[in-house]
Amino acid sequence: MLENYLPVLLQIVIAGGFAGVTLLISVLLGKSARSNDMKDSAYECGMLPIGEAQPRFSVKFYIVAMLFVLFDIEVVFLYPWSVIYKDYLAAHGGAILGSMLGFVGILTVAFAYAWKKGALSWNK
Repeated sequence: MLENYLPVLLQIVIAGGFAGVTLLISVLLGKSARSNDMKDSAYECGMLPIGEAQPRFSVKFYIVAMLFVLFDIEVVFLYPWSVIYKDYLAAHGGAILGSMLGFVGILTVAFAYAWKKGALSWNK
């Protein structure tokens, strides 16, 4: 039975060996490069690195990002549903439509709530 795990063990050894060799080569070649202030400075698309390294973002930015992820996941659930809809409808009746309408209804209520609270408004 252990011979079934030999390919997995071999893959782990090869992946670990590759990672180790890559890191070793990086350390050996990285120390031989010349270093100066210009090479060690951060490159920001031609802009001089002036100011804080991590700028503060508004909370509104994170709220909109979370709402985008939430409503983007809706598409992840709608796509497989739409693929099997016709076959499932023929076999089990309208239960599939009711369950998806409930799901979309809950998301619509969440969207209306976010809109009413002003989470989608950039002016505030």
